[in-house]
This record gives sequence, structure tokens and C-alpha cells, in this order.
Amino acid sequence: MKHIAQINIGRVLGGPDDPRMADFFANLAKVNAIAERMPGFIWRLKDETGDSAMALHWPGDPTMNVNMSVWETPEALGTFVFNTVHRNFYARKHEFFEMPERPTVVLWWVDVGHIPTLEEAKERLDHYLARGASDFAFGWTDLPSAADWAARRCA
Repeated sequence: MKHIAQINIGRVLGGPDDPRMADFFANLAKVNAIAERMPGFIWRLKDETGDSAMALHWPGDPTMNVNMSVWETPEALGTFVFNTVHRNFYARKHEFFEMPERPTVVLWWVDVGHIPTLEEAKERLDHYLARGASDFAFGWTDLPSAADWAARRCA
């Protein structure tokens, strides 16, 4: 049986005192709390405050912020991302984050009970950027079909 992990990195356009970022920072704890209450949620990376991971940074780039989580299924993750208030912030990500031309999100399968590290996540994203989608690392549009997912969960 497998779960799905995701990493989403981004360079914010300003800090908590920047007026452009007010809506983002004012809702960060709320959105994180919604994630943790969602069916299928397993774990998310948190900083020393226990609230967000905004103080944690991408290996090799201290200016890059990190969001990482583990979910029971891609459907559970997708429900949170695209069918909760999170979708409103996701749609406005260009208001809050630099928008690089390269992907900043990667998904991968993890064994049940495995909690990924930032180094593992970096390896997955680097692999995805260098080689494209594979069973090792993939994007939203590369998610396996329902039959493939069922086969993986039973493997």
C-alpha cells in the first residue's frame, strides 16, 4: 500500500508586513488547519512554531519557502487543493509568489508510515525537472489512472 507525498516550493513576494501579502499570511493558519482536518490527511511539514513551514527553507536556497505533506490518496490531496478555500489562494498564487518557468510542485509515492525529508523531496523535484514524469516523481497532470492507483495500493 502507498500514500502520496507532495512538495510545493515558492519564493514569496514579501513578508508578513508587506501589504501585498496580507491576505496570504492572514489565512495561512486557517488553510493549514483545514488541511489537517481533511479526510485522507496524514502529515504536513511544520516549523518550530508548529503552525506552518514558512521558516523552513529549500536545501541550497534559503530564499525558497516549502510546503510538504503526505495524503492517503491523490484524490484526498486533490480535494483539499482544488475543492476547499485553498483553491482561492492557489488561483491567486501569482499575487503572492514569484512564478518561475520551471515546475515547483512534485508528487511521489511513499510507503505507508514514511515521512519524507526535505532532502528526499529535493531529490524528487530535481529528478522531475531533469527527466520528466516517472514513477519516481510526477506532477498533477501525470497522476496515474484509477486502475494504476488501485494496483499500486494493493502492491
